[in-house]
Amino acid sequence: MLEHAFTISIELAGFRQVAPTALGDTRAAVYAASGKVEGPKLNGRIVPMSGGDFPLTRPNGVIDFDARYLIEADDGAIIYLQSRGFRWAKTPAIAARMARNEPADPSEYYMRVSPKFDAPAGPHEWLTKHMFVGVAEKLPGANRIHYFQVL
Repeated sequence: MLEHAFTISIELAGFRQVAPTALGDTRAAVYAASGKVEGPKLNGRIVPMSGGDFPLTRPNGVIDFDARYLIEADDGAIIYLQSRGFRWAKTPAIAARMARNEPADPSEYYMRVSPKFDAPAGPHEWLTKHMFVGVAEKLPGANRIHYFQVL
């Protein structure tokens, strides 16, 4: 059973690219400039420039995410988030539009993540004891990820 825990809306900045890598893929870096955490189980903000995403774009167009950044909960607790996942567009035209940072409807692509949290003992420790699934949306200059706790 899945239960919505919170949504992270994250603004991205500072895109850099290593292309092609020695392996023939494309590695990028994009930083977590700012963001909000809102939901029934966690609220707070993204600590500005505390990390980012280092995606690898495979030759078949699948983007393999590796994101790491900090959340500051409303009570001041600092929580580390590491998230791995995948994004791929349903057609080459949609992929090209998304590469230009243009809007795409979530029905036009697949974007899912699996996060892991490090949180201090206390009220946020529950994050370290459960599995989560993130259903993500790609927005121009941003991502919005809806996290669901696996009960």
